[in-house]
Amino acid sequence: MTRSHSLVIADDVNKAIIEQLQTDGRMAYSTIGKAVGLSEAAVRQRVQKLIDHDVVQIVAVTDPMQIGFARQAMIAISASGDVEAIAEQLAKIDEVDYIVVTAGSVDLLVEVVVEDDDHLLRLVNGRIRTIEGVIRTESFLYLKLVKQTYNWGAR
Repeated sequence: MTRSHSLVIADDVNKAIIEQLQTDGRMAYSTIGKAVGLSEAAVRQRVQKLIDHDVVQIVAVTDPMQIGFARQAMIAISASGDVEAIAEQLAKIDEVDYIVVTAGSVDLLVEVVVEDDDHLLRLVNGRIRTIEGVIRTESFLYLKLVKQTYNWGAR
């Protein structure tokens, strides 16, 4: 009997591998193997499968402030019509790094990273509010990042 795709991806060994990668995304497969009880080759295969199935991404996370982007904001968007089509348009905007369709008082939440307040104004007024179906926006400026983790995937 074959296990379903989701069960194979979410098995305990894969969760342990993900936990190791969340500690250090550049960790050697041999080191991960020792921690989870697999060979280097087995870890390599499993990690590749997790990547191929979009379960994990191995990326460098930057601090926007350190590379010249002084303003981050979450923009709540109320929309009419097809919210997924609006989300696709938003996804084409370079400054947008996170989009979720929500079930609540707004239809979409969009995180943006910009250079300054003028850049934010140009983005909201000239790009986001001009998308067909966008009725209203409300911007929430980030004042201080208190917590940001990526370890929820292995709990």
